[in-house]
Amino acid sequence: MTTPSFPIKVLAVFIGTLAWFALIIQFILMAEKNVTPLPETIIRYFSFFTILTNLLVAVYTTSLVLVPSTAWGRFFSRPSVGTATTVYIVAVGVIYNAILRALWQPVGMQRVVDELLHTIIPILFLIFWALFLARKELKWNAFFLWLIYPLVYCLCIIGRGYLSGFYPYPFMDVTKLGYKQVLLNSLGVTIVFLGFSVLFINIGRLKSSK
Repeated sequence: MTTPSFPIKVLAVFIGTLAWFALIIQFILMAEKNVTPLPETIIRYFSFFTILTNLLVAVYTTSLVLVPSTAWGRFFSRPSVGTATTVYIVAVGVIYNAILRALWQPVGMQRVVDELLHTIIPILFLIFWALFLARKELKWNAFFLWLIYPLVYCLCIIGRGYLSGFYPYPFMDVTKLGYKQVLLNSLGVTIVFLGFSVLFINIGRLKSSK
């Protein structure tokens, strides 16, 4: 995938455009609420795993299309990077729709952005992976590196929450749940990432052997 084919570029452009649009509009919506000063709003914006992972999708797809021959583009063209990104964004969709969707009812543009970030983009990127990346053989131990991102994220959110009192997700709110429950919740989320990692690696290995 160093030089992406036309179908890959078309789908990558579509997904990337949606991701950048949703990310920008989400920031504008947060800034317009004026709940916190702008610097704190920026920090809180990037405190959401959803935002960080959709940003990863946006950078991934943009790199494949605009700079495929550069070091940056070659990095994102690696099957392991593409599959790890799929694991992250699919986990975003599954966790949100299974646990968090019922906790609020966004309306208007917020609902549009919410659906893009948590449902439409995860589904589209999964399709992208299934069409263009799933036949790439991966090593079984690849998931060890893939777990670093969610684990570091959890540690940073807990640490930052201790200092600021802000936790982006209710299942990570130490002030309400306590450290023991939050750590158990984080372990559960880690298991979700591990499960998807093993699943996608297995699919890739099976398809590459055919």
